[in-house]
Amino acid sequence: MKDLILQGTLRQNTIRFSAISAKELVGEAQAIHSLSRTATAALGRELLMTAMMAGQLKNDTDSVSSIISGGGPGGNLVAVGRKGPFVKGTAGNPQVELPPRADGKLDVGGYVGHAGKLTVVRDLSMKEPYVGMCNLISGEVAEDFAEYFTASEQQPSLVYLGVRVDVLSGHVLGAGGILIQPLPGCPEADIDYVMSLAGSIPKLTKRLSEGEQLQQILSDIFSDGGLLFTDTLHPAYACDCSRERMERALLSLGKQELQQIIDEDGQAELVCHFCNSKYTFCREELETLLQQGAQP
Repeated sequence: MKDLILQGTLRQNTIRFSAISAKELVGEAQAIHSLSRTATAALGRELLMTAMMAGQLKNDTDSVSSIISGGGPGGNLVAVGRKGPFVKGTAGNPQVELPPRADGKLDVGGYVGHAGKLTVVRDLSMKEPYVGMCNLISGEVAEDFAEYFTASEQQPSLVYLGVRVDVLSGHVLGAGGILIQPLPGCPEADIDYVMSLAGSIPKLTKRLSEGEQLQQILSDIFSDGGLLFTDTLHPAYACDCSRERMERALLSLGKQELQQIIDEDGQAELVCHFCNSKYTFCREELETLLQQGAQP
């Protein structure tokens, strides 16, 4: 099934939600970065959330980035979303594996770390991007994003993110998430209704991995919640790197360092951290860049 984001409202348009099913997206990230099982779950959760946030972008030049710096063995996790929504991400130490927790679940919190920050950068094509951050709550990603929305954007939110990985093969079996946020003036009774569903929402990823469709699962969970679907999107893992961007990166090194690369190596090879694409520049190309305007 094609990856999917469904957006809509609950009750009498007093609550908005975004829900995602993205097994292929997370599987693509796993394949590109050779992610361990735990890394797949950690980065996968961040990609799910970033994709849902990117689904709210209006302009082609808008972007939203999330950076999780928890101090754990996985290193920093970074995800970037564009209108589409298209997302890309990377983990500092993608092959690190940890033993399961006592309850048998992947130790995402241990991989990410518990003492650090979650930073979100929203570049909405204005003069300056909006940068917000919060302290990590658990390193389990979903709880940390819920804290971010509440503490940094003053938007109380219920966040669920889940990635199921086969214990033996490591293949992604299912990946899903939900973001639920009350709109201004939302009655307390409607918030209580959402909180009453806290036990059924975490079953989303398991049901997706068993072949159920996202729309049917949501209709089941919110059967008496005035569910209304307003938009359908198809997220994908896609990198927007290019040779032109790599040229700008080389130019930003400055004239002295670029000349040093020419003198000592005679060429340069740049690798994109998000998709592992390699860009090679020969001596003649580097000399042309140097003449075109490397910074002094």
